[in-house]
Amino acid sequence: MQRICLSSDAAAAVDEYLLYNRIVGEDDGGKLFTPEEYEEYKKKVLPARLMNRLYVSWGVPSGMDCKLVGPETPCFCNHRYKQHKTDFEEIPKDRPVLLPCRVRGCQCASYNFVPQNGSQTVRCRCKHFPHEHSETGGYKCKKCSNCTGFHSPFTCGCGQPASAHETIVETREERLARGRPVGKSVPYAAMGGLTGFSSLAEGYMRLDDSGIGRYWCFQTKEREQIQQRQCRFIRIK
Repeated sequence: MQRICLSSDAAAAVDEYLLYNRIVGEDDGGKLFTPEEYEEYKKKVLPARLMNRLYVSWGVPSGMDCKLVGPETPCFCNHRYKQHKTDFEEIPKDRPVLLPCRVRGCQCASYNFVPQNGSQTVRCRCKHFPHEHSETGGYKCKKCSNCTGFHSPFTCGCGQPASAHETIVETREERLARGRPVGKSVPYAAMGGLTGFSSLAEGYMRLDDSGIGRYWCFQTKEREQIQQRQCRFIRIK
């Protein structure tokens, strides 16, 4: 294995690029902003992003958040969440809020999460994958004529069928009203429903109010005692 050593200046430059990439995401069209353009972008976009963040999750509306969507989470159209419209100067009043795909030629009207079974996305009852279906309308299959629309027999870890789940797009206030964590305000692009490391886990394994941990009802004093014994990387929120 080759070892690469960086000077402190080079390491700082890498950190700056990673920060740039997390803030700008796909908005630069693949061409780096100049320092002036970058500063102008932050002044224009970040205030609205901090005020109007949308939280995206997949689950049964009356149950837990089975999956919290992040920048790299694929959509039914086979593009990532970060490739969809996620920033709004004003949040639309109509519900559900639509997050159309920004990739040229894609007809996806709004981000729609599709679960995975292992390393692959789940199949439809017609045995074909999501990318073999149309990303518009009823998601009909492009490879067979018998399919009336994408319907998977997949059962989620929460015990409910995939058909009982839906992609939920909500504001901070709407999410708080459902008793879900919202985390801290961050300037990063397309954060979706991610609020911490636990957000990467499936809902039934998550130890916070958006997963099965909501049934673990500790009293405030007991929670504080537990947190004092835990390391800074593992905490019950």
